[in-house]
Amino acid sequence: MDSIRIDKWLWAARFFKTRALASKACDLGRILSNGHEAKPSREVRVGDRLEVKNEGGDFQIEVLALNQMRGPAAVAQALYRESEASKEARAKAAAERKAMQQFAPLPERRPSKRDRRRIIQFRGRAERRLPLPPPDGLR
Repeated sequence: MDSIRIDKWLWAARFFKTRALASKACDLGRILSNGHEAKPSREVRVGDRLEVKNEGGDFQIEVLALNQMRGPAAVAQALYRESEASKEARAKAAAERKAMQQFAPLPERRPSKRDRRRIIQFRGRAERRLPLPPPDGLR
């Protein structure tokens, strides 16, 4: 086996929970193979450079091995090598997210019904309620 579909490899390497999610990420342009957008059917070979964007962060990796079956995390991590720049960028992003939590004050109590209505109105999700028409016999 010298090549495998990229969506299958991303699933086996545990970047995505299902092959369908890996395929969708390819369709949305979140996977670059050697600098080009990758379709789900694109073949990946040992030595290819991939850029993967998922909820875990942006990964820049080099393919070290191919595997069609999804195995334990230790086996999956042996399929690729992440670049040092990618590791540093993800660590920096995680530190920034953690720092932002310190600046967001926690509420003192749960919002009351009045507070919830104001929050909904502020977010613009307040639904417009139309008056009900009178019953047929009262017109």
